[in-house]
Amino acid sequence: MRIIGLIGGISWVSTADYYKLVNEGINDKLGGLNFSECLIYSFNYADIKKNNDANDWDSTFNMLLKGCQFLQQGGAEAIVLCANTMHLIAERLQEAIDIPIIHIATATAVEIQKEAIKKVGLLGTKFTMELDFFKDKLAENGIETIIPKNDADRDFMHATIFEELGRGLVTEATKKRYLEIANQLIEEGAEGIILGCTEIPLVIKPEDISVPVFDTTLIHSMAAVEFQLS
Repeated sequence: MRIIGLIGGISWVSTADYYKLVNEGINDKLGGLNFSECLIYSFNYADIKKNNDANDWDSTFNMLLKGCQFLQQGGAEAIVLCANTMHLIAERLQEAIDIPIIHIATATAVEIQKEAIKKVGLLGTKFTMELDFFKDKLAENGIETIIPKNDADRDFMHATIFEELGRGLVTEATKKRYLEIANQLIEEGAEGIILGCTEIPLVIKPEDISVPVFDTTLIHSMAAVEFQLS
């Protein structure tokens, strides 16, 4: 089994999901008492958020680079960034380390193509929705991406991801609003919905909406399992 390194704490809630899903994935493939051989470097989320709020991605890059190097020195053969937003600096990190970064958007594009879908709605932080780092990976695979048009909707999602979901808090009011936003994207032609933040699966389940749901936490975790067993 190949060793993977998880960059976590962004947030701890999704990191716990990654650890659970990767271990379950390995056990599903190998059975018995087989589980994932992995390392975790977990950050203090407050430090990351402070940088991001100040648009100081250089400081975030330096922090994550330290974590990646630590994991590589510990024997990791690939890196898993346990958050969509952190993939904003994934290509920069990839240039600075000697082991592959398993990219969440690339893995998601593969799953969307399996469904023969050409247009998807993307939900996530404002960074993920409004910047191009995720959408460009999909466009390279012939997939069009739309995001909520309403600034207030994007602001709401961004705020609740950090203040509620990132702390493991889920309310019915937040779930209702997320579903309204997702259904609006479906009305605008989205054939599938990407849960493009690793905390959004806390409030949107596949059975909640009428089109395929692409849970990036699950997709990314299974890509990590595939790497480990390759």
